[in-house]
Amino acid sequence: MSKNNKIHEPLFHIVKRGALPFWLSWLIRIIAIVASLIVCGVVTIILTGENPLNIYKTIIEGAIGSERRIWSLFQNVAILLCISLAVTPAFKMKFWNIGAEGQVLMGGLATAACMIYFGESLPSIVLFPVMIIASVVAGAIWAVIPAFFKANWNTNETLFTLMMNYIAMQIVSYFVYLHSNPVGSGKIGIINSTTQAGWLPKIGGKSYLINIIIVAVLTIGMYIYLKYNKHGYEISVVGESENTARYVGINVKKVIIRTMLLSGAVCGIAGLLLVAGTDHSVAKETVDGRGFTAIMVSWLAKFNPIYMILTSLLLVFLEKGASQISTDFGLNDSFSEILTGIIIFFIIGSEFFVNYSVKFRHKDKEANKK
Repeated sequence: MSKNNKIHEPLFHIVKRGALPFWLSWLIRIIAIVASLIVCGVVTIILTGENPLNIYKTIIEGAIGSERRIWSLFQNVAILLCISLAVTPAFKMKFWNIGAEGQVLMGGLATAACMIYFGESLPSIVLFPVMIIASVVAGAIWAVIPAFFKANWNTNETLFTLMMNYIAMQIVSYFVYLHSNPVGSGKIGIINSTTQAGWLPKIGGKSYLINIIIVAVLTIGMYIYLKYNKHGYEISVVGESENTARYVGINVKKVIIRTMLLSGAVCGIAGLLLVAGTDHSVAKETVDGRGFTAIMVSWLAKFNPIYMILTSLLLVFLEKGASQISTDFGLNDSFSEILTGIIIFFIIGSEFFVNYSVKFRHKDKEANKK
């Protein structure tokens, strides 16, 4: 072949990796975190002139600097983890449920309604089951609506579930204004502040412990469901290929609707924990974007509920710690968000190197031989 016709190969190409050993995949992630801290240090010096070590110390103190902060950290981890568990079955089925925000809100609204209307008339032994059923049903209904349309008419579930979020927010806003206290304030305020009817009970004097216990049980249950239950197997098959699922006799429509009922139900429980266990009130900002953060938690953990504990902890730790930077150093929230964004960017980017390798072109020593 003449020199003019020589084929020029690219300098490198990307190749899909096989399954990496557990230790190696986590080593890549740890290296990414270390690299992100180095970059954050450089950015800190350039923008503020502060010592990066002082910034990192503040992040740690902001997240776990006191017993109150530790309990707050675990409470927020529990709520984020609960919502992440909710969206995971749908994502594993490749049903892109972006509507967790609205599903949690509807569960929280149902809980608040039970506390307002039945708090003074029902004993706690009856009120709590009513609240649980109401929140689960509300979340499940809000999730199954897009599932029904997807299963029967193949609608775009991403847009459908996303739009359902905004409808849920407006419904909550309407009822909040209707029951605002004082009238016209646009806020419900603390529900049953005097009697605490419908408030989840303290355990060992800790307000958030019951939330943590409930989510821990849900995590174990979801892990078993997805890994060892027949339904979990069907979810995986549908996610790999709907045609294959139909070929082996799986009712795809039934799996889609059943899975979204489960996702919505768990979202409803998250709403219950937020309203009855944490805020004791409801507003359209109650979920505070956790429905979208949960997508990242689930994806980073490879849809594994146990790994989601770590990813939830990491993200909440960064959020809590970063907010302390603004307080201690007099910086605005944008700077702490820059640092958080850099770290998350590196964490997400590390998944590329976990799943793919870069192969560089090797020159053939015999190519130049005549």
